[in-house]
Amino acid sequence: MNSENPENPERRKLLKSAVGTSALALGVSAFPSWLMPALAQGEVEVPFSDVPDTFRVLPVRPGSTHYQDTSKIDSHYTSNDDFYLVQHYGQPEVDNASYQLRVTGLVDRPLTFSLDQLRARQTIEKDVGFECGGNGARLFHGLVGNASWRGVSLRDILMEAGIKPEGKEIVFFGADIGEEELRGRTVETAFARSLSVEDALNENNMLAFEMNGEPLPHFHGKPVRLLIPGWYGVANVKWLTQIHVQDTRYMGRFMGRDYVTLKREEVGGQERWVENSVTKMNLKSVVVRVTKSGADHKVTGFILNDGTPIRSVEVKIDNGPWQQAMIDPAASQFTWKLFQFDWKDAQPGEHSIVSRVTDINGNVQLPQDQLPERASYWEEFGQFPRTINIGA
Repeated sequence: MNSENPENPERRKLLKSAVGTSALALGVSAFPSWLMPALAQGEVEVPFSDVPDTFRVLPVRPGSTHYQDTSKIDSHYTSNDDFYLVQHYGQPEVDNASYQLRVTGLVDRPLTFSLDQLRARQTIEKDVGFECGGNGARLFHGLVGNASWRGVSLRDILMEAGIKPEGKEIVFFGADIGEEELRGRTVETAFARSLSVEDALNENNMLAFEMNGEPLPHFHGKPVRLLIPGWYGVANVKWLTQIHVQDTRYMGRFMGRDYVTLKREEVGGQERWVENSVTKMNLKSVVVRVTKSGADHKVTGFILNDGTPIRSVEVKIDNGPWQQAMIDPAASQFTWKLFQFDWKDAQPGEHSIVSRVTDINGNVQLPQDQLPERASYWEEFGQFPRTINIGA
């Protein structure tokens, strides 16, 4: 039996073991061969001097936001317990046996699926990493994760339902429901996000029911969540219960009022404050760890973007030149891309370290002060300088 087949139970067992131990037993054909490994014999982590003593990462707790300590990333895959969490309306309990996913609205054939019916369809598996739209320096970019996901094609389901010509927007509703006060009235509303028909029909999109070889965990949207590779995490609706096609824009809280970036830009020759809903991930790299082995140091980090191929990632020490780092050759289109840089002849004292990434279209990650001015904390993707003290 082919070990790359996502239906292969042995592959799933190996994947779960790899996530738990950061050690992969298979070759390049099944898993990445290049990793940020656990510390080698004699290798020690050099702490960043920009991290305050009060910075703590707590275990996952119900209803709370969870982020990871990015200096501890040591694998291509993030364990299900470490993968970041942001909750909006709590964490609803959805019973697998009675679960239903409905496809409604401007479709030729309204559809309803049980979990068993979804699992019986042809499955796909993808490695996908993403971050929260609010991920940034205040948490050392810890609202992030990368996992192996298994599910079914969203495009196939939409094509089966048949989108009517007047359908323009597709809304994805979760089972998590909260109260919103609008113009003096309190109403119950479900968490929801929308996509244009064109974006929804992208062949990479999936309805995921497994994460890292296990049934989708409760906190991550059990039993089914939306997965839109290349987009910020807010697009990946958890506890998905309804897909609705309509002829107007969807303007719910998390599309039209929250997760909205406000920035100053030039529009047709005039400077204006522009608002946009958080959608596709911006080009970004972050230095997350420095280790020492003898006199040698190694700088490691990750890259995220919307799936556009990457040309290079570079590291600069203090005011020195930009120097090319090595990108994990086994990273795929929508994963994070781990990188490493060998820092030779590091001198004792305080140093600054920063990375920048360039994609194949020539887009370069800029310093924060060269990006448009923002009046919101969404979409923080400028260069992120770190400081470190090398002992004598």
